[in-house]
Amino acid sequence: MSVRTIGVVMNGVTGRMGYRQHLVRSVLAINEQGGVTLSDGSRVTLRPVLVGRNADKLARIAAAHGIPDHTTDLDAALADDGNLIYFDAQVTSARVKAVLKAVDAGKHVYAEKPTAESVQEAVALAQAAAAKGVKNGVVQDKLFLPGLLKLKRLVDGGFFGRILSVRGEFGYWVFEGDWQEAQRPSWNYRAEDGGGIVLDMFPHWHYVMENLFGRVTSVYAHATTHIPERVDERGERYAATADDAAYGIFELEGGVVAQINSSWTVRVNRDELVEFQVDGTHGSAVAGLRDCRAQHRAATPKPVWNPDLPVTARFRDDWQTVPDNAEFDNGFKIQWELYVRHVLEDAPFPYDFASGARGVQLAELGLRSSAEGRRIEVPQL
Repeated sequence: MSVRTIGVVMNGVTGRMGYRQHLVRSVLAINEQGGVTLSDGSRVTLRPVLVGRNADKLARIAAAHGIPDHTTDLDAALADDGNLIYFDAQVTSARVKAVLKAVDAGKHVYAEKPTAESVQEAVALAQAAAAKGVKNGVVQDKLFLPGLLKLKRLVDGGFFGRILSVRGEFGYWVFEGDWQEAQRPSWNYRAEDGGGIVLDMFPHWHYVMENLFGRVTSVYAHATTHIPERVDERGERYAATADDAAYGIFELEGGVVAQINSSWTVRVNRDELVEFQVDGTHGSAVAGLRDCRAQHRAATPKPVWNPDLPVTARFRDDWQTVPDNAEFDNGFKIQWELYVRHVLEDAPFPYDFASGARGVQLAELGLRSSAEGRRIEVPQL
């Protein structure tokens, strides 16, 4: 079968996610496996065109991976008819302008989330892409994690009966940057640069809830900045103006209640950096990044509350590991393959700019809920 190559403009590959997950573990990994296989058996490889503001960083990355095409001129990259796809992994504050340029140039656009800093801008992106007739997609990588794929298998199989609640715990301690280097870039903690854990994580939680449990109908959130001052990459102190922790309660269609804590100021005392517990009338499950454990109602023990006696039961021993039953590839790479098939042969791809706008909407309403101290309904966009 034939092999075709298409150009992919990749803006923001000098950043952590753009480089590791999208360039190295997705685009280059796809090429190493021989490309994306289409429905007719033919294959498509991807020719990355690296774009960014720092020419030296781009040159180093390009040299390390044998990539001939790199430039600081986005307009020139978009003018090349051989480049069919534009991908954006820049800081959020720079995304809208660049994506609109790509849409105007007739490129199919794939972008990291959040697609914008406000729901108004996010909706405008979706409308612009629809008006131009270009394919569009947003990264929703958590759906392709092994743990959540196993959890979805339980949902689809009716394991839970009627789902009652979801409890999510996400986060870890991000060092302040003084006595130990911070493991996240400083812009994450400046609201003026598009930072904040609500804008970063609520779009994730939105697509997880929407795809696994149902549409979000209301939000009550408390966002806060626990660490008011941090040290940036140059060793200079700066005021942390963005929220670094958020505690949210979400109501979903069908009466499901979800409680999700998100924090960059918490020390990990759980098996994985993110865990979701789902409780239903017929069973419960706890899913993380890779693993998932379940407990059916027939195997549920009967704990008795007695604070005067030590607990001898090992409650975790009563849970059963959900088997892999499949080979799990990198979630970012899987979604890249889906998007390429969507562009080239109109294969299904529900993770479009409209779904990205709904995620931004939840973040915006979460921040509003926190500011006003009240529950806010989430209208359908």
